[in-house]
Amino acid sequence: MQLALIGVSHKTAPVEIRERLAFPSEKMRAALEALMERAKAGEAMILSTCNRVEIVTEGPSDELIRQFLYEYHRIGADAVSEHLYSLQNAEAIRHVFRVTSSLDSMMIGEPQILGQVKEAYRLANDAGTIGTNLSALMNRAFAVAKRVRSETGISQSAVSISYAAVELARQIFGDLSGKTVMIIGASKMGELAARHLKRNGVTSVLVTNRTFEKAVEVAKVFDGAAIPFEHFTDHIDRADIVISSTGAPHFVITRPMAERIIKHRKNKPVFFIDIAVPRDIDPGVNEIDNAFLYDIDDLQQVIDANLKERLKEAHRAEEIIDGEVQAFCTRMQSREVVPTIVEMRTLLEKQRHEEIERYRRKLKDFSPEQLAIVDQITESLVNKILHHPITQLKGMAHDPRGADFAETARKLFNLRTTMGHSSSEGPSGSGGSSGNDESKG
Repeated sequence: MQLALIGVSHKTAPVEIRERLAFPSEKMRAALEALMERAKAGEAMILSTCNRVEIVTEGPSDELIRQFLYEYHRIGADAVSEHLYSLQNAEAIRHVFRVTSSLDSMMIGEPQILGQVKEAYRLANDAGTIGTNLSALMNRAFAVAKRVRSETGISQSAVSISYAAVELARQIFGDLSGKTVMIIGASKMGELAARHLKRNGVTSVLVTNRTFEKAVEVAKVFDGAAIPFEHFTDHIDRADIVISSTGAPHFVITRPMAERIIKHRKNKPVFFIDIAVPRDIDPGVNEIDNAFLYDIDDLQQVIDANLKERLKEAHRAEEIIDGEVQAFCTRMQSREVVPTIVEMRTLLEKQRHEEIERYRRKLKDFSPEQLAIVDQITESLVNKILHHPITQLKGMAHDPRGADFAETARKLFNLRTTMGHSSSEGPSGSGGSSGNDESKG
């Protein structure tokens, strides 16, 4: 297998370059067909998200893929070439495994990229550009991603404000089912935090905002209830979790107000999330029993600590990938060498039997014992002829040059010059493609 990967990502190119090189999903089939034709690829797939565009192919040279990219997007090489990275064989395999396992993402451990890679594979499979080699590569990549997630904690700790809110809420309440959240001020960040809380079990959402129409609009998203801003204090004691982000120049929730809330709730805990700057909630609220207040800096500290943990887990994930890359390369090299050995032996055995049959009439006076000797002699000759080539091929099975050596042997023995390609079923599990590679894509 001769694997090539050309791409750009958030690490190598600004968004304006990535935008110009993107492949919309509705045009992916046509793009893949053009790639196969222009780059003379045996197999191909394209991964295109907001944060990366990568072309993975089996067969063609680096230059042919680059040329396709420039021509397809009508963009000059001078504008793009410095942003492109190019990987071959083992390094390309390693990159595919790292991307799929979210080790190359803007936010290490984010889950969306796996779904996006599965979708890219599905589109290529539907377009008929996936054969035996890329099928083996991608299905192994999905298995590696699963192993990384199950054997490391790379995706377990919160690394965004909204996810940190969920993590802290779980620490306070344990099970979030049956809980109520109130959003004060319909900010995007507050809405996102509420969305994650609801996904994790929160049952009811109350929304209040100085503009009541906006509160109604946001409440509809959650099948919740809108409350006029001037009356929110009459309902706040219903909330187990309060998210505030109003932009007000003064405290929206004071310490005396929070004390009344806890009293009305008969000391049931309340989790206050203050993501406003300047702050909406009096810091003194944190001194009240059963009141738990986290502001934007507190949440950021949680995120920073969790990021350190993810980076530690990423080192463990890299070790897993190192082993998987080596094992996959060995398996693929063996897969290319073994069929060559089998076909060489099959060819020579076929020719041996044909020659014996051709001379059968001249051997009509031979006894069965003499014919058996002829069979033994010719079989021995075939074995002697094949011994050295087969020994060398077996020795090259684990060598990076094994595929090239096998191809040379195939040409010398006039076998099929390339291994056959066949379409394969897609990976099990959809993984989903909604969401983004590190954000949206």
